[in-house]
Amino acid sequence: MKMKVLGSLLLLMLPAYIYAAVAAFTGKVTDSKTNEPIIGATITLPQLRISTSTDANGQFTFNTLPARGRYVVEVRYIGYQTMVKTVDLSSPSSLSFSLIPSIVEAREVVVTGTLVTATSKYNSTSASVVSKEDLQGSYTNLIDALAKQVPGVSQITTGPGISKPVIRGLGYNRVVTLSDGVKQQGQQWGDEHGIELDQYQADRVEVLRGAASLQYGSDAIGGVINLVEPLAPAPGKIKGELLSNYSTNNGLTGSSVMLTGNENGFVWRGRSSYQSAYSFKTPSGYFPNSGFNNTNLSGMVGLNKSWGYSHLNVSYYKNNIGFFDPETPEDLYTNEHSRTLDYPRQDIRHYKIALNNNFVLGEGSLKLDLGYQKNQRRELEDSAVPSLFFDLNTYSLDAKYSLPAKNGWEPVIGLSGSIGHSVNKAEEKLIPEYNAYATGVFAFVKKTYGANSVSAGLRYDYIQNKGKQLIEDGEQKFTGFNNNFNSLSGALGYTHVFNDNLNFKANAGSAFRAPNPAELGSNGVHEGTFRYEVGNGNLSPERSYQADATLEFGSGLFTGSVGVYENYIHNYIYASNNNNETIVVPEETLVNYPVYRYGQVNANLYGAEANLTLHPVSFIHFENTFGYTHAQNISLDRPLAFIPAGTLNNTLRFEPKIKGLNSFYVYAGVNNYFRQSRIDATFETPTSSYTLLNAGVGTTFKIGRQHLKVYVSGNNLTDKRYYDALSRLKPGRLSQTDPALGVYNPGRNITFGFFLPLDIK
Repeated sequence: MKMKVLGSLLLLMLPAYIYAAVAAFTGKVTDSKTNEPIIGATITLPQLRISTSTDANGQFTFNTLPARGRYVVEVRYIGYQTMVKTVDLSSPSSLSFSLIPSIVEAREVVVTGTLVTATSKYNSTSASVVSKEDLQGSYTNLIDALAKQVPGVSQITTGPGISKPVIRGLGYNRVVTLSDGVKQQGQQWGDEHGIELDQYQADRVEVLRGAASLQYGSDAIGGVINLVEPLAPAPGKIKGELLSNYSTNNGLTGSSVMLTGNENGFVWRGRSSYQSAYSFKTPSGYFPNSGFNNTNLSGMVGLNKSWGYSHLNVSYYKNNIGFFDPETPEDLYTNEHSRTLDYPRQDIRHYKIALNNNFVLGEGSLKLDLGYQKNQRRELEDSAVPSLFFDLNTYSLDAKYSLPAKNGWEPVIGLSGSIGHSVNKAEEKLIPEYNAYATGVFAFVKKTYGANSVSAGLRYDYIQNKGKQLIEDGEQKFTGFNNNFNSLSGALGYTHVFNDNLNFKANAGSAFRAPNPAELGSNGVHEGTFRYEVGNGNLSPERSYQADATLEFGSGLFTGSVGVYENYIHNYIYASNNNNETIVVPEETLVNYPVYRYGQVNANLYGAEANLTLHPVSFIHFENTFGYTHAQNISLDRPLAFIPAGTLNNTLRFEPKIKGLNSFYVYAGVNNYFRQSRIDATFETPTSSYTLLNAGVGTTFKIGRQHLKVYVSGNNLTDKRYYDALSRLKPGRLSQTDPALGVYNPGRNITFGFFLPLDIK
């Protein structure tokens, strides 16, 4: 039946693009001061996922484009301000782009993860874009890189191997991660479950802060992390990249190779990545069995034609992570350099197939993303036979039809749906087997008039979760549940551009999140968290009311932004250990486990985010970011649990011109983390303030036509002892009944790496 529905959809769309008219788009890129052509500038049409570059005369050509429609064109070149224009292909002409030399980081970035592709200046959503280059450094994974660079983003960690994203104090099933246009579906509810994604695969990452439920549904109540894959090169080109890095703290070695090509609109890409690490070192010694390794294989084939594009993406991700065994606390700090993982450990497999389409229909377009994912999570206690085994299969559909834009109006309608089926394939069971169904429809419109733009949207969702009853040895393990939730969500947005150096944006809206199957039906020991979890089948959906406002500014001397936000959540769901309740579990590791029960309270979160970069001279950049979240459990009149501490990061970067070296830089940074004393003292401990010293150096060498970037970066150079507020290994976090836990965050770490873009044909 699924294949019949998919086939019918494709047949309905077939005539629209078989007979699509064809247009060509040409242009030239020059220096605004000298009027000289710029060679090698990159020109991108994000909505059509195509790009090209200028030739020796500064000229470029796009062939076989749709004959009609308005598209965003982005022109980039190092050392110049990025230029963005909207082109109407119904009246094609040769366009000239005159780039302005500038030392200022570009604020005029295009954001593709929102309902209407536009520059951040005219997009009310609070968004940050992190480039491929910025993702390279002394980072243990993708989320670690974002948390150290983007205000408002933090991470829940279980050592360097596991990081879960947190946006404005919200994590788990409140943050959506997108890859290949499809929502990543693993086990987001679990404390010790990371995201099953290759940290090297993204060409750039878009972080959307605040509710994005209008487009992405229930789980986007906190925000979205959108991984954007590299675009295919111009027709007749083959490009690629080779990168590798080594980190001293845990011996992390990582390598990735990618090739992509375009033969007259037939596009393809292949990537292979591997990482391996032994146990990480704290200032007090090595934390045993905390090593990990992961492998990723992915590929894409598709067509880029005048009717749009259709890309088939497939990927396989395997991750193995070691865990600490609390039965042997005397071995907590030992010297471990072995990359062989002991038991207990996780064995995670994630398979994904995604069909991404964008069909041009007259002056409008239909973006259709179909996905299938299989997530297999095995918990191995003392042998290769899993003691806990979740097998989750998810089918998803997301469709967005952008109607023709007229008189500044840009309307969008869409629908989304997913089917999830989870089974337990091992003796131990934490959550019941379940089926989850979700569907939603939405309408959105954006109006631009002069220097202003306003947007409004409305969405309806229906979600059903069915948990299966289970009787074991004559006793009821899971009672089962059948919950149906439906709700309306709405959003309003506004932007105003005062001038090229100043703009304002604001949002207000309401969103909801349905409880997940773990919150509804858990009953058992959650391996890796050292606690016994009990779900609540009577939970109500969370309802969020939030607003934010941001002022962005920039000139030749400085760029930056400052924003504030407020988020009131009715029926906020979280698990807590009340009155030190414990339960005896025979034949388990700890025997006596603290009991965490899921309940609901009303919560209020508010905070501020800011960044400021100063450019006193062309070769000096002083970069500063700030983030703070205040969260209160209103129902119980105490702080909300597990909220990130405030941060203030300062980096001084020098980029002098040195003969024989390209893009040379050296930097020194200070990361300040505030004391987090606003905790739920019934089961959480405070953390002290701390300061970390970082530094790095890098340059680019030209090897024939290729440019080899090499770098060395260091984190926590003073080997500071500290506990992060969101570390699951901090004292008392996992269990107050387990005094052995209280593991410092990683100590000094120096990373050596290189990045080699390949221009093969």
